[in-house]
Amino acid sequence: MAALTVLGVVFVVLPGVVVDHDLAGAHIAPQDRLNAVNSVRTMLLQAVGGLVVLFGAYATWRQLRVSQDSLRATQEGHVTDRFSRAVDQLGSDKLDVRIGALHALWRIAEHSVRDRDAVISIQAAYLRTHLPWPPTGPDGPAAEVPVNDVAPLETRAADAQVALTGLGVLCEHREQSWVNLSVTDLRRADCDGLWLPEVNLDRACMEAASLYHANLTQASLVSVNLRHADLKTAILRRTRCVLSDLRGARLVETDLHEGDFTGADLREANLRKADAAGAVFHQADLRQADLRGTDLSTADLTQAQLDGALASEHTNWPAGFDPATAGVVVTEDPGPEPAPLLQPPALATHHPPLRSRP
Repeated sequence: MAALTVLGVVFVVLPGVVVDHDLAGAHIAPQDRLNAVNSVRTMLLQAVGGLVVLFGAYATWRQLRVSQDSLRATQEGHVTDRFSRAVDQLGSDKLDVRIGALHALWRIAEHSVRDRDAVISIQAAYLRTHLPWPPTGPDGPAAEVPVNDVAPLETRAADAQVALTGLGVLCEHREQSWVNLSVTDLRRADCDGLWLPEVNLDRACMEAASLYHANLTQASLVSVNLRHADLKTAILRRTRCVLSDLRGARLVETDLHEGDFTGADLREANLRKADAAGAVFHQADLRQADLRGTDLSTADLTQAQLDGALASEHTNWPAGFDPATAGVVVTEDPGPEPAPLLQPPALATHHPPLRSRP
């Protein structure tokens, strides 16, 4: 009743009052006054109609926000349930259940930015606890087993390979700075093309690991075992490889720009056509290494051992450095590098024994 009364006043009484106020006592024909009253009434109707439309739009927007908040809360609840279920399944005794849980976490991280760093931390913790170095469990190969007798990681620990691959994919868009994979057993791991920048791999064993075209920018590889590792075309810009064992490693066309290899063992390593501009090889052992076509023009070779290392006319040395005095053997350039031969899954490359002593 109150609403009807207000509408009656607005549309019946108010137009006449407005017209009389504007006339200020002047006399006009009844028809003209009626037309003026109807004009005012029309404007009031349009104003009220606009207010109704605005109110309806506001009510619709509020309802949409409530619906979106409700949907978001429901989705987050589903994500939380899936997250909790996947974490619980990581402790299963069945390998396929653990692999499924790792894939579920991977999928959650791809669709939920707020959960990505948490999933990366879980994957890293999974690798540290399931693949400690040196090995502690009876199932995995012992630390002293020759690398040619060690099965690829995807064969001996398929769940760990899934965790490593997922971590290396998700790290491309992570927000946290450091990821801890230190002191892990990653022998013969498949890290081809993975993103591992600013990852802590200190004291890990990555012997014969495949790191083809991997991104290790600013990673920490202090005292890491990288013997026979394949790092062709990998990115090691500003990477710390202090005291690391890179004997027999393949660093062909690798980006070593400003990397720190202080005290590293690079005997018999293949650094052909690598970009080592600004790299530090202070007290590094480069004996019998292949440096043909390597850019060492601004590298620090202070107290580096180069006896028996191979070089060619395309090797760029620092200004004032005499390779002959250092014991470098100049030979022909090998020419273009062959295309990489990717090994089929579960097949291990046979690595010849190193000529250098431990």
